[in-house]
Amino acid sequence: METTKRVSRRQFLRVTGIAGGGMLLATYIPFFDTASDAFAAEPTAADFIPNAFIRITPNGAVTIMAKNPEIGQGIKTMLPMIIADELDVDWASVTVEQAPLDTVKYTPAQVAGGSNATPQNWLPMRRVGATARMMLITAAAQTWSVPESECTAASGVVTHRGSNRRLTYGELVDRAATVPAPALETVTLKDPKDFRIIGTRVPGVDNFRIVTGKPLYGIDVTMPGMLYAVFEKCPVFGGKVATANVEEISKLPGIRHAFVVAGTDNLNGLVGGVAIVGDTWWAARSARTRLKVTWNEGPTAAQSSAGFIAQAAALAKQPQQRSIRRDGDVEAALTSAARTVEADYYYPFIAHAPLEPQNCTAHFKDGKLELWVPSQTPASGRALTARTLGIEEGAITINLTRMGGGFGRRLSNDYMVEAAWIAKEIGVPVKLLWTREDDMKHDFYRPAGWHYFKGGLDATGKVVAWRDHFITFGTAQGFASSAGMSAGEFPGGYIENYALDASTMASGIPTGALRAPGSNGYAFAIQCFIDEMAQAAGKDPLAFRLAMLSHPPVVPRPVAAEPSAVPGGPPGAPGGAPPGRGGGGVPGATTQGGSGGPAAPGAGRGGGGGGAPGFDPARARGVLELVAEKSGWGTKQLPRGTGMGIAFHFSHRGYVAEVVQATVARDGKLKVDKVWAAIDIGSEVINPLNAENNAQGGVIDGISEALGQEIVIDKGRAVQTNFNNFPLIRLTQIPAVEVHFRKTEFPPTGLGEPPLPPAIPALCNAVFAATGKRIRSLPLSKHDLKWV
Repeated sequence: METTKRVSRRQFLRVTGIAGGGMLLATYIPFFDTASDAFAAEPTAADFIPNAFIRITPNGAVTIMAKNPEIGQGIKTMLPMIIADELDVDWASVTVEQAPLDTVKYTPAQVAGGSNATPQNWLPMRRVGATARMMLITAAAQTWSVPESECTAASGVVTHRGSNRRLTYGELVDRAATVPAPALETVTLKDPKDFRIIGTRVPGVDNFRIVTGKPLYGIDVTMPGMLYAVFEKCPVFGGKVATANVEEISKLPGIRHAFVVAGTDNLNGLVGGVAIVGDTWWAARSARTRLKVTWNEGPTAAQSSAGFIAQAAALAKQPQQRSIRRDGDVEAALTSAARTVEADYYYPFIAHAPLEPQNCTAHFKDGKLELWVPSQTPASGRALTARTLGIEEGAITINLTRMGGGFGRRLSNDYMVEAAWIAKEIGVPVKLLWTREDDMKHDFYRPAGWHYFKGGLDATGKVVAWRDHFITFGTAQGFASSAGMSAGEFPGGYIENYALDASTMASGIPTGALRAPGSNGYAFAIQCFIDEMAQAAGKDPLAFRLAMLSHPPVVPRPVAAEPSAVPGGPPGAPGGAPPGRGGGGVPGATTQGGSGGPAAPGAGRGGGGGGAPGFDPARARGVLELVAEKSGWGTKQLPRGTGMGIAFHFSHRGYVAEVVQATVARDGKLKVDKVWAAIDIGSEVINPLNAENNAQGGVIDGISEALGQEIVIDKGRAVQTNFNNFPLIRLTQIPAVEVHFRKTEFPPTGLGEPPLPPAIPALCNAVFAATGKRIRSLPLSKHDLKWV
């Protein structure tokens, strides 16, 4: 790259020629840690970092780099679509390439998580394409000696209106490469009515390669001379190797190396274990069956799900350890209420269970490390690897592969640092591949949680008091990773007398962000208890929710600040969350288990008042009304044993309401008939085809979690080890999912997570409507749903 010199904040695009002709456009957009930084003194070159590239060649071929990791959420297609539309090229002429990790070239961060890609990249990617288009128009105007205002661009061609002269982008690249970059504020973005790619149904750029079995995923990586590794870890979290028969293992056929890795105390990094490296993965896997290890299991061996349940029950009878939010006088309001309702809710640990187990290919040579890895947070993984191996981050190259699912599991990079350590030990390329059992037994689980509710109603059926004693994991310093709950979680801010209290218990079980972290648990509890309150009030569940959302926002009463995660350790250990993720959220997430980053432009607009950051009750009412209309809520005569349930939730800047229709046979067999989803993610649905897929997938994922998923801890280890006892939903169980988008004036936001949380309570409320049985704990498979 050319040497970067001091430039004005107004300049953000670099244009260079490329070998063989053409031009390369690299964007430079200032990144501000806080809003006040925008008014700071003139920056140095270090303040400007590139975040996307466009390459145009003389034959008109356009290559757009997809900077973010692809985990099936469609970002490898969607972000280039935004650039291509503003660039004014035909999608058929675009080739998309996956960018490697490069924190100098690409901002915002190359991360997959928190449904952040759309809000963080919407304007920057539009400006990338629009600036390139303006420069090409300038080049054409200079060629013809005409004003730029007389020229237009479309389909990769600039046309002079007066003479109808035309030049393709390919014909203009050499001159365009000499055009000065325009000032940021002068870039004219398209009127949304003129979008030609945004808003159209575009198939994924990798679809053909996926269905024809081409190598795309981390598990597919091969290279000459590559060996294969497995890694045995203590089944008890935090345990360490005492003895191992590595000498015996190293003499087995096809085995090159077997050695003990001492590891660290960081459950989110390199833990202790035994590495076995062979000529083939099966050789290493087979040798592992003959491995004999004695473990120092450590204190977590005394922990169990049964023990946690007993501790939670005891804590519920005691005063809360802290208050997250307190409005009004809850105790007085409950005492004077015409009617009170009490209920206890519980949701268990669950695993991420991506179809592609964790893996990483690594090659350490001459003091430098190269990795091929499916990671949602590759920059964090590089930093972790550098610290653990004692090398500079600059000595590590990371190539991003497509991921066969992540759901938050690959926010952690333990498998990356394991492969790197093994590669450094043996000095040749090596692929570490976990088994399904490894993946299930060594996860960062969605934390279990308990909610002890008490609500009060006045004589008219209005909610006048609400108390939630939330019990979860952590210490006096804060919550374990993804175990927290924010002060603004609905219905906080919309009930005059409201208390969200919390108590925590210590745990050595690693926890972390799972799709819609936090929300995937407490949405179930909150929305089901709202249904209980509606029943006690004699109100329709939809009308009851709409009335709650119509309450004027309550200004929150100050309480002592609560740290969102325990500092100083790995997720889920009694210590901490990944840097920048608060209580297990992801950068930019505003309502889950912690903050961790700035909200997107417009994310905080609306009438949130005393509720969640950015929460707008009008948008929540809008999706409720839309889903009620589309599902025929309250208008259908359903047979006995069939019911409809409703729920809504705001998470990751998205508003989603869902109605589930379910049938329960007399023998208790449950069938989910259909789901309707109404979604508000702002003014644009960038790729409706992928958006529908994301929404349907989120709903199905939530239903799958509700039906039968649970991780039980016994003696400090996970009992469930594979899909035989941790079932995923089967194709025959999947209902039709009808998706409707409600467009609003707000900037577009993400969709990977918001559809999941309301699916679980909507299903449980449907089961109640069908059977009269309340579901207050998950999974549903543990309930007797028989009815007479």
